[in-house]
Amino acid sequence: MTSSVVVCTWGEGRDGVPSESEEVLTLGRKVSTSLEGDLNWLVLGPLPNRAVEVAGSYGVTNLDRADDPKLADFQPDPWVEALAQYCAQHPTRVVLFGQTFDARLVAPRLAGRLGAGVVMNGVGVDAPDDGRLQITASAYGGDTRVVYELSGVESCVVSVLANAVLPEPRAGEGPEPTLREIQVDLSGVEERIRTIERAQTEGPRLEDAEIIVSGGRGLSAPADYELVEQLAKALGGMAGASRPLVDDGWVDSSRQVGLTGKITRPALYVAAGISGASQHMAGCSAAKTIVAINRDADAAIFRYARYGIVGDCLEILPELIRAAKAR
Repeated sequence: MTSSVVVCTWGEGRDGVPSESEEVLTLGRKVSTSLEGDLNWLVLGPLPNRAVEVAGSYGVTNLDRADDPKLADFQPDPWVEALAQYCAQHPTRVVLFGQTFDARLVAPRLAGRLGAGVVMNGVGVDAPDDGRLQITASAYGGDTRVVYELSGVESCVVSVLANAVLPEPRAGEGPEPTLREIQVDLSGVEERIRTIERAQTEGPRLEDAEIIVSGGRGLSAPADYELVEQLAKALGGMAGASRPLVDDGWVDSSRQVGLTGKITRPALYVAAGISGASQHMAGCSAAKTIVAINRDADAAIFRYARYGIVGDCLEILPELIRAAKAR
C-alpha cells in the first residue's frame, strides 16, 4: 500500500502545532485518498500536546514520532538523516513539508538522499489514474501556476507554500491514529553548521494576522515607518514591509511580506508606498481586500487592489490613522 507522509516542524503555534501543519495535513489527506494509501504524520522531536487531537481531525492513520537528543532543536544534518531512515523503514510515495525556512534546507537534501523528485512552492498534488504524480506549484513570483508531471521516479518531496491550502478538518469522528515510536540511529551524525546566535521572535506571527499594513519605498525615511505601525495598531493589525525596507535595515526580516518573506492571507491588506512587484504580491495576493496607496496612478499594485488611493502615503497615512482612532 502506498502512503503519504506529512512532516512538520515544531516550536511555535498553539500548543506547539503551527498553523501550516493543518494546511499540509489537509493536502495530505486528499493525496492519500487519491493514492488509496495511509496518511502518516511524522513528528521529529517531542510530541506536541494537541498532536493526537489534530491528527484525528485530519484522518491521520499513523502518528509517528522519532525522538533523539539531536532532534530537540533544528539541525539540518540530523533531521535529513532521521527522515531518510524513516523513509527506508516506511516506503513512501509523497513526502509533504510546510514550506518554512527549515523545510527549504531539508526538502531538497532529503530528495537527493532518496533519489526522489522535489518541488518547492507547491500548492497542490494530484494523482491521476495513470499513477503519475502531478504537482502544481507557484511560479514567477506567484503570477502563475506550473504543473509538474513526474516520471522516472517513484516518490516525490513537496514543500507546500504557506497559506496555499485552507485547513479542512474531516467531517464527523473517525478512528484515532495509531501512535508509533520510530527508532533512528543518529550516533554517527554531527551537524556541520553551528548557529552562533538564533533570531528570537515573540508575539503573534505575521502569517496569522487578519489585518496587515505594509510600507514600501514610498516612505522617504526610516522614521516614516512609524506611520505604518500606528495605522496597524489603530486597526488592530500588524505592520509589515516590502523587501527594500528590510534590505535597508529599516525593519526586521520578520516583517517582510513577499516571495522571500512571509506568505499571508489577511482579511485586509493595506499597501502604503508599495509598487506591486510580483515578488511582493506573492506574499499578499491572497488577501480578501487589498487597499493600495501610491503616488503613481499606473503602479502595478492597483491591478490587485479593491480600493486605491492615488497620492503621497506620507500625507494619507496620518489621515487614515485619525479616522481609525475615531471609530
